[in-house]
This record gives sequence, C-alpha cells and structure tokens, in this order.
Amino acid sequence: MEKKQVIIVGAGISGLLACKYCLSKGFNPTVFDLEPDIGGVWVKTIKTTRLQAPKALYQFSDFPWPDSVMDVFPTQQQMLEYIHSYANHFNLMPHIKLQSRVNGISYDGPWSKTWSLWNGTGETFPAKGKWHVTVTDTRTATTQVYIADFVILCLGRFKDVPNIPEFPTGKGPENFRGKAIHSMEYATMDHDKAVDFVKGKKVVVVGFGKTGLDIARECASINGPKHPCTIVYRRDHWKLPDWAPWGIPLTYLYFNRFSELLVHKPGEGFVLNMLATLLSPLRWGVSKFVESYIRNKLPLAKFNMVPQHSFSKDARSCLILYMPDPDNFFDAVEEKSIKLKKSQSFSFYEKGISIDDDNTPIEAEIVIFATGFRGEEKLKDIFESSTFGHFIADSPRVPLYRECIHPQIPQVAMIGYSESLSNIYISEMRAKWVAALLEGAFKLPSVNEMEKDIARWDEYMKQSTEEYHYRSSVGALEIWYNDQLCKDMGMKQMRKNGPFANLFEPHGPMDYVKP
Repeated sequence: MEKKQVIIVGAGISGLLACKYCLSKGFNPTVFDLEPDIGGVWVKTIKTTRLQAPKALYQFSDFPWPDSVMDVFPTQQQMLEYIHSYANHFNLMPHIKLQSRVNGISYDGPWSKTWSLWNGTGETFPAKGKWHVTVTDTRTATTQVYIADFVILCLGRFKDVPNIPEFPTGKGPENFRGKAIHSMEYATMDHDKAVDFVKGKKVVVVGFGKTGLDIARECASINGPKHPCTIVYRRDHWKLPDWAPWGIPLTYLYFNRFSELLVHKPGEGFVLNMLATLLSPLRWGVSKFVESYIRNKLPLAKFNMVPQHSFSKDARSCLILYMPDPDNFFDAVEEKSIKLKKSQSFSFYEKGISIDDDNTPIEAEIVIFATGFRGEEKLKDIFESSTFGHFIADSPRVPLYRECIHPQIPQVAMIGYSESLSNIYISEMRAKWVAALLEGAFKLPSVNEMEKDIARWDEYMKQSTEEYHYRSSVGALEIWYNDQLCKDMGMKQMRKNGPFANLFEPHGPMDYVKP
C-alpha cells in the first residue's frame, strides 16, 4: 500500500516531533523550513537566552538531556545541540528541506461548511482531497508545488510576523531620527554586531517579557548608567527568582493533579465542579504563598512592580517570567543603567519617544519593540483560501479542537500554536495524538461536538484569565489536557504508580513515554 504523503511546515521542535511520530506510524513526511538550520525560535536568539523552565520539564520523553549538560536552565547553544542530537538519533534530517519557503497551501477537493463530520466523512484521508503546497527553494530561487494527503502546520507563534503597535498619524516611528526595530531583527544579528549596534547609544525597549528583559540587561551591561536603557511597558507580571518558592518546587504547586482539582476545568463533571468550588480558598492560598515568596525575594514594591493580579492568573495565561540572577537586574535598576517606565501608550518625536500618560519625553537613539509576534496572522496567511484564513483569524482565540484541529478545515493539523508552561512535552503529546489520528487509532467527533468542546475551553479562558482569554494556552491545566489526548489515543490517563503518586507527584515528559 502506498504511503500517505504528509507535509510538515516548520522544523522547530514541534515540526521535528511531528516528523518523528509520523515516521513511527509508517507515513512519508517531508518537512519544509525557511531557515538554514533546524530548531525554530532557537536558531536566532539573543546571546543571553536560556530556557525559562527547568530542563527536567523541557525535554523529549524518549531522549533525555545528556549528563554532560549540568545547567538546570540550558543556554541557546546547549539547546541547539540537544535538538540536533534528537534529530540525528531518530534519523529525521533526510526528511527535512531547509531554506525552503512555503508560500501558501491550497486545497483541491470537495468542501462544505455544512458538513456534519470533519472532512465530510469523518475519515482522516477521504477518497478525494489533496493539499497543494507551493515551496520556493531560496538557494536556487526555484518554486515547486508538492501534493500532500495531509498537512501539519508547525509554524509557532514567536517568530516571523512581528507585532508592532499602531500609532496615530504623525506619531509613529516616521517622526524618529533614530533607529526603530523589532526584537526579531536584533535577535538575528551576530552577537558582536548586536553589541556594536547598541554600544554608546540610548536605547528604549518596549515590552517587559522575556525578550525585553534580556535585551535590556544586555544593553545595561554594555553601556552602564552613562547611556541607560529604558524599558517602557504597560503592566506588571509576576517574575520568578527561582522555581522553588519557600523551598517547595513549583511543580508541586502547579504541575500535579491535586493542583488541578483546585480550579474549574473545561468539560468537568458535577463532582469536579463542586471540588473546585470548595477548594477555591486553597487555590487562593497557594497563589498568595508564591506571591509572598516573590515579594520577599525581589524588591518589587520598591520599584512599583507589584502586579495587580494573582500569580495563578499569570500561570494560566503562560505569562509568568523566570528572571535568572535577579540581583543583577535590580542592581542595574538601582544604579540607573536600566530605567522603568509604565504607560499604556507613547508616541515618537524626533529625539525619542513621549509618554502619553504624562507627556514625559525619553531621549533615545534606538527603540526596540519587544512586543511579541502575530502568530495568528502567520497561520492565517499560509492558507491561500480566504475562507480558511478567516476561520483562523476571525475568532478572539484560534478555535482548535484539542488545540490541534480546526473542525472546518480538512486534512490539516496544527501543532505548537497553543502554548503551555512547558511547551516541548505538550507539543510531543500533540504530535503523538495527530500521528494516532492519521493512523486511524481513533476518529474525531462530529463538527458540532468539536465546536462545543472548543467553546468550553474558550469559556474556561474567559473565566480564568479574563483579559488574556484570547491567548491559546493550556497553562496550569497540562495534566487535564493530556488526559483528553490519552483518552482519545487509548492510553492510560493515570501515568503514575498508585493513587497517591498520581494525585500529588508532579507530572512531566517522562511520565508519557509509555503508551
């Protein structure tokens, strides 16, 4: 029997996982990626970039970190070496075509918005229906159309399409005599070139996430207080000085089944609903326990950096930030190598930016937008069909069943778009799930049932994260989410030995090695 052709777009971690598990099920995957190397976001990063989660939570289930990597939070170079070792170990490289830009994908086959079953039949590979994938080899400038029985989009959310704020006419970067760039452009610079770019310059960094923090620290270490770096940001989020508040590993507070009993979950029954309601004071107490530790360890109050919302809310939104060597950062703030300015908006003028809240001018020669990416736009634009593109972008939150399948888009899966507190093993679970779906190990429910499940997750996000409900995230519900995938695939949902371990021990990648 002829092997089905599966095309995977993206050779980051999710793309490599999708390739590995498709191969394990006997399919013929081809992976395309624009970059000259595998690794996705890890290929081009800021020099000081490290893992945000401990490596025990961020590893492949069947390919653990080598003993030679001693760091709990490995560096970019260590991460790239680990990714290459994984790809070589499972012989993935022959299936990967680098420096290959996927210009678009178009569907050739029947389709109807009124279908009651996915693909019209409920089958993964209907009798009619192919995807045409247009790819340009950037080395030769030649373009070819590939035919696929199924497409897996592993595009990721954190690269390629920068999110740059919009400004009223006459108040944008066009007024600025200096250089305004996105962090993506800064990250692509050679490390020495990046140093030369900011050396001796007044820099403003817009955004205070992981990237904004790293860039500001680099600028401060290069320029000191003589040429301070100013971070302009909208609101504070909780920053972790380490992963063991008051000596208790965070995994025992947010990565076990008991912690998930404290919160309402999408699709929970009456008993779990009652438990979450009754245990809500404990949920509040756990959050305050972590917050008290952070406030004790970091001088947040001194610098007006105390968030106005709970730690748990940031965890569910995947907005918590690990801050390595926090003393170094706050020393830089103390000596004014780094300045902090909170504002909802600002505008440009010739010599820098002006804070709209109080008309404070901040002189700058460089402005770097560390404002994230528009992942939904990248996902939408890959479809040549405007109808399929609207399905992706017209909802506040990208509507995917099991965070992988759009009920109205045939023969396509998406892995790696929705994030978690430890993306690698959730992406691995999704890759297993998609491969099992392709194999025919289970079938998807009706379109109506899938849309109901998506609506339940949407409601959960609205209730638990409020203004961040648009984010595609399973943060702090990884086990509950994995349970759904395990149930679909016929895997055991209880992954530990014994009820006590299943309830109280943290769950991680190694718990999902076996079927």
